[in-house]
Amino acid sequence: MKLTGVELRRIAMPLVAPFRTSFATMNTREILLVRVETEDHEGYGECVTMADPLYSSEYTAAAADVLRSYLVPTLAALPALDPWAVAPALAAFKGHRMAKAALETAVLDAWLRAHDLSMGQWLGATAERVPAGVSVGIMDSIPALLDTVDGYLSEGYLRIKLKIEPGWDVAPVRAVRERFGDDVQLQVDANTAYTLADAAQLARLDPYGLLLIEQPLDEEDIRGHAELARQVRTPICLDESVVSARSAADAIAMGACSVVNIKPGRVGGYLEARRIHDVCAANGVPVWCGGMLETGLGRAANVALAALPGFTLPGDTSASDRYYRTDITEPFTLRDGHLDVPTGPGIGISPIPGQLAEVTESTEWIGR
Repeated sequence: MKLTGVELRRIAMPLVAPFRTSFATMNTREILLVRVETEDHEGYGECVTMADPLYSSEYTAAAADVLRSYLVPTLAALPALDPWAVAPALAAFKGHRMAKAALETAVLDAWLRAHDLSMGQWLGATAERVPAGVSVGIMDSIPALLDTVDGYLSEGYLRIKLKIEPGWDVAPVRAVRERFGDDVQLQVDANTAYTLADAAQLARLDPYGLLLIEQPLDEEDIRGHAELARQVRTPICLDESVVSARSAADAIAMGACSVVNIKPGRVGGYLEARRIHDVCAANGVPVWCGGMLETGLGRAANVALAALPGFTLPGDTSASDRYYRTDITEPFTLRDGHLDVPTGPGIGISPIPGQLAEVTESTEWIGR
């Protein structure tokens, strides 16, 4: 397979409602799509960067620049291309995992289409559908939160994740448990908002039977997470701290986590995501698939990943209408609390031209 060119497309997707975390409030999701062309096929990858470097050091304009200036020219120079060649070819360029992941995914999509394989088949999926959870942002009031959670449970979501921050943690968790009971699968996500000095406050969550506390401390504070795990009963899950199979293995060995959230964009792509899955499975550590408010393109690939056997907890693989009134692909819909794993070649889904055009802000073609 030979790369003939790459299109970078900037789109803006209005959210159905503002989504607030401990680091930002988002009303519109600005997304960079990567489309590769080979001699016979095309493939899509979705870059999960945000407009500003708040979740990670990466951001969308920088991702477009590094793709344009370094990553795409490097792949275009290869005499032959397949998914396994991407990471070694780009290894000289430090970081930029989200940009690399988008490019690798587009190459993988094109290669799978050329070989008439679905992504689920190729990854080793063992399920035809995956359980869906939903992420609930920080709200203006407890009543508003309870109304929102009630709506998602009525739709059939099998797990609720509450975003938390100092001042919005124990009270919302208590209120959800009191209203909906102990049978609801419930977890919280701090997005690095706490320090080890907050261990006593986080321990106040222990009585509520949470599945996990996700990324309570700074992404570089692995030792702090290990100490926190000794002070609280609720399992600690790492997100931002896990950027590779090696970092996952180190965190597990240090006792810094007993659950791992795998986001393919954060770790450099689906090949590395599968390696992390394998490392965690070998250590008896459950994993689940995180989300970055993807369109149907990114969601299709994530659902295929979440069908691997080590993904034993519901992920953030919500239906399309959780975030968008109109997706750029055929929508993913919730059925009995699950999403179907795409079975078509590649990621199994393609953009709808008219809907893609409506949200497109710019396109750029990078030829050989």
